[in-house]
Amino acid sequence: MLRGFFLWLLPSLLKKKMRFPPIGFLRPSSIPFIASLVVLFLACLTSNISLCLPIVPSSLETLPVDGHFSFQGIEYAARDFGNQYQFLPQAVLHPKSVSDIATTIKHVWQMGPGSELTVAARGHGHSLQGQAQAHQGVVINMESLQGTEMQFYTGNFPYVDVSGGELWINVLHESLKYGLAPKSWTDYLHLTVGGTLSNAGISGQAFRHGPQISNVHRLEVVTGIDLWKELGAGKGEAINCSKKKNGDLFHSVLGGLGQFGIITRARISLEPAPKMVKWIRVLYSDFSTFTRDQEYLISAENTFDYIEGFAIINRTGLLNNWRSSFNPQDPVQASQFKSDGKILFCLELTKNFNPENTHINQEVESLLSQLSYIPSTLFLSEVPYIDFLDRVHVSEVKLRSKGLWEVPHPWLNLLVPKSKIHHFAGEVFGKILKDSSNGPILIYPVNKSKWDNRTSAVIPEEDIFYLVAFLSSAVPSSKGTDGLEYILSQNKKILDYCKTTRLGVKQYLPHYTTQEEWKAHFGPHWEVFAQRKSAYDPLAILAPGHRIFQKATPFL
Repeated sequence: MLRGFFLWLLPSLLKKKMRFPPIGFLRPSSIPFIASLVVLFLACLTSNISLCLPIVPSSLETLPVDGHFSFQGIEYAARDFGNQYQFLPQAVLHPKSVSDIATTIKHVWQMGPGSELTVAARGHGHSLQGQAQAHQGVVINMESLQGTEMQFYTGNFPYVDVSGGELWINVLHESLKYGLAPKSWTDYLHLTVGGTLSNAGISGQAFRHGPQISNVHRLEVVTGIDLWKELGAGKGEAINCSKKKNGDLFHSVLGGLGQFGIITRARISLEPAPKMVKWIRVLYSDFSTFTRDQEYLISAENTFDYIEGFAIINRTGLLNNWRSSFNPQDPVQASQFKSDGKILFCLELTKNFNPENTHINQEVESLLSQLSYIPSTLFLSEVPYIDFLDRVHVSEVKLRSKGLWEVPHPWLNLLVPKSKIHHFAGEVFGKILKDSSNGPILIYPVNKSKWDNRTSAVIPEEDIFYLVAFLSSAVPSSKGTDGLEYILSQNKKILDYCKTTRLGVKQYLPHYTTQEEWKAHFGPHWEVFAQRKSAYDPLAILAPGHRIFQKATPFL
């Protein structure tokens, strides 16, 4: 899903210098307070007052770990891809073993409810609203666990055992050495395995294989409480769980937003990997036709291997921009197509194949013949499988080179029931949103039957629902329509509309600020979610950045 932003180089951003506004705290009214702090600090230097000593860091320094803790230069752990929230931790753990993580959590647990210390697992830093941050707590740098050897099984039902801190791009590279690959992906691969499994992991393959959490055989988890006696783990170590063994923990952690445990290892289902893909884009001007074709494709037995889509509002020179990666089937007609002032919908598809398949063109033509797109807008490309899956990284490099990566990303990801998608589109596309210049808008359907309702992931109660993702980027210093404040106000209008009209929409990668909002998000599943929290993290040590539970307060 991250793909959309990176493929959309924002013209407005290219013209403006990226700069965050300075934090002003030396106001006249602050000076007496600051003077008091200076006096207190000097008093601490000349006395033995214990309150002045860094008690918590001191206790962490003495923990027997294979890795190490950092207490200075840890500002990066207070930032993420969203660039909207910054909560500084007291320490960052760089684990070299799973035991390091278990030891740290056990230490925090033993400090009891009187301590406000919490623990957050940080992957590659792609949270949007501080979910992987821990204010004055401990952040665990999960990428420090990279390098643990991946273990492959290449029999009839192949799989790979990988560290929770491993990046999906590395899993892909290693799997391809065996002619294999995971079945389900996210659009951006430079994310950790544990990070995406704690949410769901959705991309254009989800209609067929389900999200990534539907393609896991086993997990190794460190919970917020020592359960080794009850669940059969080694003392102080992680717990192994699967559908058949410790099944409740297994399903709790998948899509559990990090609330019940930290995923330290996962067994991922694999399939034979193709060498090439046919990559296709077509346009629609009618939303009903667009959704009808999408729903037909995700339900057909013979179909494409990847199905996504975009909403495009008032974009200039759209098809010309595609020419850098695609070839128009009819160059003359494509050059005459005008996208200005229109609301259009792009269907993006791929068909996997190997070079020895000489019938691939006929297969693609046959599948396309069933669709009702605008004929002059058919664009095709043929690329290696790995290049398609890692397509976002190319754009990431370009954005970094222009200083356009570390900007605010006020993304809004929604799951909309099929029965409400036309109401939603009629209000949002062209009314609330006048253009899509701040970033792409993804829209595509998935099948609920491919999701396991025992996991913690929350989805709409219909057989088909749509992912609609508004992947906006903001210019930090702007007060205009490309600024953070304006984009957030648009997001609020969309959410208010969904709430007022009771569309049954659920947030994906959810963000709320009160427990009442979280209860509404989970609906009838809240009681089970809270019971699981009480069972696996009763002190609410883990994942405080979601703001679901407060440490040592009742959950039910």
